Amino acid sequence: MNLLAFAGRRLAGAAVLLVLLSAAVFAVTAVLPGDAVSAVAGVDASAAQRADVRAGLGLDRPAAERYAAWAADAVRGDLGHGFVGERPVTDILATRLPNSLLLAGLTLAVTAPLAALLGLWTGLRGGGTADRVVSTGAQVLAAIPEFVVAALLVAVLAVWAGVLPRVSVVPLGGTPLDAPRALVLPVLTLSAVGLAVATRLLRVSVADAAATPYCEAARLGGVRGIRLAVRHVLPNAAGPAVQALTLTTGALVGSAVVVENVFDYPGIGRELQLAVAARDVPMVQGIATALVAVMLLVLLLGDVCARLIGAREGHGR
Repeated sequence: MNLLAFAGRRLAGAAVLLVLLSAAVFAVTAVLPGDAVSAVAGVDASAAQRADVRAGLGLDRPAAERYAAWAADAVRGDLGHGFVGERPVTDILATRLPNSLLLAGLTLAVTAPLAALLGLWTGLRGGGTADRVVSTGAQVLAAIPEFVVAALLVAVLAVWAGVLPRVSVVPLGGTPLDAPRALVLPVLTLSAVGLAVATRLLRVSVADAAATPYCEAARLGGVRGIRLAVRHVLPNAAGPAVQALTLTTGALVGSAVVVENVFDYPGIGRELQLAVAARDVPMVQGIATALVAVMLLVLLLGDVCARLIGAREGHGR
């Protein structure tokens, strides 16, 4: 199968999965206790007022009918308006999603080179002291929840040392780039979690590549050290390494939702938490669908890049 057909098949599968996941998100929000009526009408509203608000928001219609109407509008690029404040969902995505992408980009800029070095170093020394120390450390760090890592960093760098702000204070109307110190703790937290996951995945990729007959033959021919790594191990591990980093990037999406709320970072994860608390179904639906779409796009690009690398390696041999 050529690359274009492969990408097309993956894209079609991603589109089907996006529809299924958006329906699942809608179903989950529909069965959550409570609704947005209290947030819109107020806690002191009478039963008649609450009924009028519920009808105005369309919450008196069957859930299947509401999802069908939302999906039809979403295909045209209209994700609707939030119940609370009647803010267009697309406006929230346009203002908050770039902040989250900035956070993810900075995290990858820190994580990718460090994970590549540690994965290469430990993968070529399978069973050695360095491999055991780094692998154990990565396994322990990967098991620690993101909010615990964030709390430890806040305790050390914000409370004890006092060198960084505890929360991401961004100027009104500004962006995180206007307050770069506000980015440090969220990036460090996500980098610690991402590094633990990526190092373990890359270590396996490098170790598998080093154990191939192709690399074993190179060793028997006297190739060692850096030369072996650059000329033989890295080309064989490149495809799996790309997929490992892709999976790490996908995991960062879920981690970012937690970290943004811990540091009050003005990203899309923070907006999602606020929308869930207010039972703002259109906002939850739009944000969650956008996050799923971003994750599926990252996985699609990773699969295509890995396929392209594999095709070039096979052609080179």
